[in-house]
Amino acid sequence: MATIQNILSKTKWIGRRTPISLVLQNGMSQYPKYYEKPVYNSSLQNELIKTGEIQKLVHVPIRAALVDQTCSQLHDEKVNLMVNYIMRDGNKTLARTLMENAFKNIKKIQLTKYNKCETEEDKAAIELNPKKIFHEAVENCKPIMCLTPVKRGGVKYQVPIPISAKRAQFLSMNWLINAAKEKDANTRFSYQMALELIDGANNTGRVVRKKQDLHRQCEANRAYAHYRWG
Repeated sequence: MATIQNILSKTKWIGRRTPISLVLQNGMSQYPKYYEKPVYNSSLQNELIKTGEIQKLVHVPIRAALVDQTCSQLHDEKVNLMVNYIMRDGNKTLARTLMENAFKNIKKIQLTKYNKCETEEDKAAIELNPKKIFHEAVENCKPIMCLTPVKRGGVKYQVPIPISAKRAQFLSMNWLINAAKEKDANTRFSYQMALELIDGANNTGRVVRKKQDLHRQCEANRAYAHYRWG
């Protein structure tokens, strides 16, 4: 049998401490698979306490929370994910600043509309919370179908298939970012992003039209749907 010294001598190392075999075995994670993810949201913790599910986690090993996972009321997973999609070359500070400026611009635009309203009904119809507008925009821009190329008899067909929730959220955020980049030279990214989010929350704008065009293409190619199982 090979001794531990022989195994370690034949193992390639990354840096000084981490062997490649250990990294590949654990999938770039320092925790085994049976470790549970942390519940850092205070509202979810209260729900676990009320339902009694918290007792099941008493003797279960828990992973350490990530740096950006906090119990603060300002923490929002979707906003942080959007910041990561905006980020380029690891400059997360700039991406977070752009997102914060977009929220500020949303607040200014909505307050301007609010102050111009004459009746209380019109004022009540205007949403002033930028985070709610962001969530509504991402939800309204999510596609439910997409096209995938399938080759049959030497011909490629565009086959409509249902899309997963994670993929739909990625496409929604990515479309919003690309739409915000398609702007005039005198318009800032944060302001254009604010306009796109407001349009998306109202179920209008370029991103919503892009989603609808994709759905129309899926409807036009529904005759090839059976190729999905072929």
